[in-house]
Amino acid sequence: MSAETDKPIAVDRLGAGRHVDSITAPPQVGLTVHQLSTFDGATIEGVLHRLPGSETVVTLMHPRQSVTHHPIIPLLLHAGVSVWTQTSRSVNNDIALVHEQALLDAAAGMCFLRDNGFTSLVTFGHSGGGTLYAFYIEQAALAPERRIDVTPAARPIALAGAELPLPDGAIFLAPHPGQGQVLSTCIDPSVTDENDPMSCDPDLDMYHPANGFRTPPEPSCFSAEFLARYRGAQRDRIARIDEHARELAAEATQARVRFAASGDPDDRRRSLAPRILTTYRTDADPRYIDLAIDPNDRHYGSLFGRRPDLINYGLVGFGRLTTPDAWLSTWSVNTTNADFVRCAAGVHVPSVFIEFSGDSAAFPSDSQRMYEALASTDKSRHTVRGQHFGQPLSKGEPTGYAAAADHIAEWLNARGFTARGPLAG
Repeated sequence: MSAETDKPIAVDRLGAGRHVDSITAPPQVGLTVHQLSTFDGATIEGVLHRLPGSETVVTLMHPRQSVTHHPIIPLLLHAGVSVWTQTSRSVNNDIALVHEQALLDAAAGMCFLRDNGFTSLVTFGHSGGGTLYAFYIEQAALAPERRIDVTPAARPIALAGAELPLPDGAIFLAPHPGQGQVLSTCIDPSVTDENDPMSCDPDLDMYHPANGFRTPPEPSCFSAEFLARYRGAQRDRIARIDEHARELAAEATQARVRFAASGDPDDRRRSLAPRILTTYRTDADPRYIDLAIDPNDRHYGSLFGRRPDLINYGLVGFGRLTTPDAWLSTWSVNTTNADFVRCAAGVHVPSVFIEFSGDSAAFPSDSQRMYEALASTDKSRHTVRGQHFGQPLSKGEPTGYAAAADHIAEWLNARGFTARGPLAG
């Protein structure tokens, strides 16, 4: 107990904390909340921060998380643009997240903004929002008949019939290379039984001292031979999960086909019955604890905290619970369409790419590949000090968001997106 508060002190909190303070928004900003329907009938929600006189709106979205209170919002408003934040249909519960459907969610927001008088639309993709918007822009730039028409699980998707307004510019802040790419490097290949979270092949366990692990916070050191075996085993595990996901997706598809022919309620029930994949232990990228691999300014640990050797066994983690459709669309590096490098070849709008020097989700080699893949002839790249969620690297430093906002404001001004000079506040 604390003598000051007489409240229990958490001694087993594994998370590193993501809250980042920001500045106050300009007082003249109008705030409205909206509920929108997507082309395929889903419902999403959004918040519009309207700056009087602004003709440009920057739109924020993430496929899995709410960005309603993102710390960049007031910084963008002070740069002289309005800001729109919106959810996907899978916000904060991504068990059924299908990226192709999330594009329809993004499109609903873009149509709403265009229809409400904004002459310039600029996307802002942070972390997984970067790949989402790269995917959206790639598909929006295509003729409707050339857009993706089925998900990786072979479900029809209505991208060809939907209106996908093309934005006028794109801001990418600490984008990672896509959920599938991230999971391919942090899934634990030592799992030997997908039904047993404790199953382990010690020869493939990065948290085993024999393989180079050291007690935190001492950095670990992995050999090139171990890393080669480890990366290969990660690919093998994903391929096994892919095969199982396809089998389960096929069962549901076959039941839907039978129901269409027979009308038998039992077939309908079988088509709707949830087939849930549980993927244990996905906080195991050697780069989290061997800081000599793909070095940058990052601290020891993963996005989820400073003890990935423990977090790896917990409830929190990437891709933990998914439908087969969500696994194949979002989490499998082998089948997802939401891969930043793949999508970036279709991004021709003016783009600014800003990375955090202490990122533990988008590493320097990732960012290099991603930036080079952007097809835009008007693109720029900056690196600022900060962690993946904008936390300062050291106490007393500005936040990563504040550092990034200076580059964003300059970029907006230089391209005539009605930003009104340097940041205030």
